[in-house]
Amino acid sequence: MTTTQQAPRTYEVRTYGCAMNVHDSERLTGLLEGAGYVPGEPGNSDIVVFNTCAVRENADNKLYGNLGILNEKKMENPDILVAVGGCLAQKDRETIVKKAPWVDVVFGTHNIGSLPALLERARHNNEAQVEILEALETFPSDLPTKRDSTYSGMVSISVGCNNTCTFCIVPSLRGKEKDRRPGEILGEIEALVAEGVVEVTLLGQNVNTYGVEFGDKGAFAKLLRACGGIKGLERVRFTSPHPAAFTDDVIDAMAETHNVMPQLHMPLQSGSDKVLKDMRRSYRSEKYLGILDRVRAQIPNAAITTDIIVGFPGETEDDFLDTMRVVRESRFAAAYTYQYSKRPGTPAAEMADQIPKEVVQERYERLMALVNEVALQENQKQIGTQVEVLVAYEGRKDDATARMSGRTPENRLVHFEVPAGAETPRPGDMVTVVITQAAPYHLLADNQKNYSVRRTIAGDAWDRAEAAACAVPSSDSGAKSAVSLGLPTMGQPKANQEHAGHSHH
Repeated sequence: MTTTQQAPRTYEVRTYGCAMNVHDSERLTGLLEGAGYVPGEPGNSDIVVFNTCAVRENADNKLYGNLGILNEKKMENPDILVAVGGCLAQKDRETIVKKAPWVDVVFGTHNIGSLPALLERARHNNEAQVEILEALETFPSDLPTKRDSTYSGMVSISVGCNNTCTFCIVPSLRGKEKDRRPGEILGEIEALVAEGVVEVTLLGQNVNTYGVEFGDKGAFAKLLRACGGIKGLERVRFTSPHPAAFTDDVIDAMAETHNVMPQLHMPLQSGSDKVLKDMRRSYRSEKYLGILDRVRAQIPNAAITTDIIVGFPGETEDDFLDTMRVVRESRFAAAYTYQYSKRPGTPAAEMADQIPKEVVQERYERLMALVNEVALQENQKQIGTQVEVLVAYEGRKDDATARMSGRTPENRLVHFEVPAGAETPRPGDMVTVVITQAAPYHLLADNQKNYSVRRTIAGDAWDRAEAAACAVPSSDSGAKSAVSLGLPTMGQPKANQEHAGHSHH
């Protein structure tokens, strides 16, 4: 290493594959910046990290091609460090260093938190560091990250999945379900609340089976109830459950815990029992509808959202009409609809009777029309109701009407008018408004007579972040960046994220 290099070392993260990899790359970025590295110019950085995918066709050829280009750069500048992580690293391990001896660090999906130490070791020892763990070392939620909100946080409760849905690659990439212990999860939530977070979303590939690893089938319901005891935590959400494992103790906990929100994302995938069987989804449409009935019996105002795949191999017109029937009966607040696409390495990709694109498109358009119609009807029921809205920082978009935005307890998006002379809330504060108009995916609250603001610890955290961002004197103190959070760690994520932009879900 040259002694003249005083500037901080630069890095870039190149992300391949799925949304989970993009999520992990945000953690890698947070870790690297926490270790003192700064974002570099793509193609010209001191450290290059590949976060790889093992399921795309020719994934390994693409990786080794890119590594070959970096070998030439390393010959010119031996100080460059190259790290390979992610699913291909988990699969190929030492093979990567055999095929590309100039790689400095190889790490897997279970130990992304080790990257800064491995880079330091590789530089100090001048030899490749390969560290692949069979089990998760640190949950991604534990790692530094660029949180893009002062008032809302996500907490991982489990990773991996024990289901074998034929359209999904997650289990083979991420392994069997690994559960985090309740005390760790609650400790992290308490730490977030201490920073001013008032809303937490619990994350898992299948949150209902939480506890399977440590032998407590009732663990998820208990976790929800324990969240109710955290002072200052106002809103708890979770995603995603699985209909097969959704039990009444969870419904009871949702209904009886004051800060668990009346909102549920429950993936349907298809309303046809034949298609559900082909997907290896271990429930049928009647069981699914029964769950929604039981939820609404205890939580009448629950807003339920879902995921639906159209055009799964072998889907007939009658199968599709079954999906339309279930959607009509389910009264979804929103449905995320996807046209089926083959994923290499999944059983569904090899199935006969793949549906022609034009048939899938036509069904998709019919389903979207129904989904939008139901969503509008459900939103129209909200007109005239009084709601408490958690103000979002995205809300400053409409200067002409002085409208701001936020979410109701049911997670409905509301654009509300701040009456002339009334207090303007900060992101993270709560406002009480009456709904005046509805569209399929947002509500309006204008001409407010009984508008009120409740200041929160999250609003206070926003003020602190803004003050920190304004600590550097500016030539125009009135000019604010485009709704920037002003969080100290959020400096320059953009250049890095461009590499992650091609992920798909």
